Amino acid sequence: MKNMKKIIFGLAILAVFTFSQTTNAQAKPKGKEWKVPAGDASKKSPKVDAVAGKDIWGTNCKSCHGIKGLGDGTKAEKIDISCGDFSSKEFQSKSDGELFYYTKIGRKPMPSFKEKLSDTEVWQVVAYMRTFKK
Repeated sequence: MKNMKKIIFGLAILAVFTFSQTTNAQAKPKGKEWKVPAGDASKKSPKVDAVAGKDIWGTNCKSCHGIKGLGDGTKAEKIDISCGDFSSKEFQSKSDGELFYYTKIGRKPMPSFKEKLSDTEVWQVVAYMRTFKK
């Protein structure tokens, strides 16, 4: 019985910690509007592998945006604005070209990946971001 109480207590603490992390991540203000040039916004994604995008995400994106794209990565607390909820309807309504532009070009505090990732790798990350849709 003692062990059962310890397990239940541990699970309760874990649930509170997980909920508060997600809540805090979404409580921050959004950044300024991020306009994408029309020519870039209209770009269409080539057929790429979202699974490859998952590996790239794990290396380059999850520290801020979190494992599931909820904006709750380990570095998110140090950023003054929300890292976004990539599962949201608002985010998922962005065009593939917009997501490509955000990732490739970046803006403070989002770094640019134009020197670090190839276009194919950026498209793979875009494909992986689509898997966060609710």
